Amino acid sequence: MSNENTAILEPENSVLVIIDIQTHLTAVMPVKVLARLQRNTGLLLNAAKTLDIPVFATEQYPQGLGNIEPDIARLLPEHTKRYQKTSFSCTGADNFVADLAQLERKQIVLAGIEAHICVMQTALQLLKLGYQVFVAADGICSRHRESYETALSRLRQAEVIITDAEAIMFEWIADAKHEGFKTLQALVR
Repeated sequence: MSNENTAILEPENSVLVIIDIQTHLTAVMPVKVLARLQRNTGLLLNAAKTLDIPVFATEQYPQGLGNIEPDIARLLPEHTKRYQKTSFSCTGADNFVADLAQLERKQIVLAGIEAHICVMQTALQLLKLGYQVFVAADGICSRHRESYETALSRLRQAEVIITDAEAIMFEWIADAKHEGFKTLQALVR
């Protein structure tokens, strides 16, 4: 039996989930942390678009927390499935679990806000549902560094695969001969 933590991401088996990167949440993030989040989430979204990887995006109570950050919203692929939710886990959003199951893909990549709440609860619920969960450590954040670090520690204990956006992108393309390599490589220079 193979170790789940040695899994390599495969584009045909992946879904990218962008969690709650909303204007009222980004407004309270430290400037450097927000810049890192936007850069790396943008990298993931560009890679997903180039490689035809389905993207889901959520908004936590948008009436109070605002809509998806404009810089992120403009990068969402045309066929992105969008969900509004009040549950902290994305799995509580109407149709989220059913839409995910319909894709028949088992590798879920998570990025978004906040690491210790919505990202963590989503990751743990997806594990319970039988998915392999990958978290881009440089594509998530919390208002406080301690919360971010605690979330990463708990996710590791739960056997979520912690990686980063660039590693995810290069796992998806797998070979420098890939037709999307030059396009995606240019994003990390």
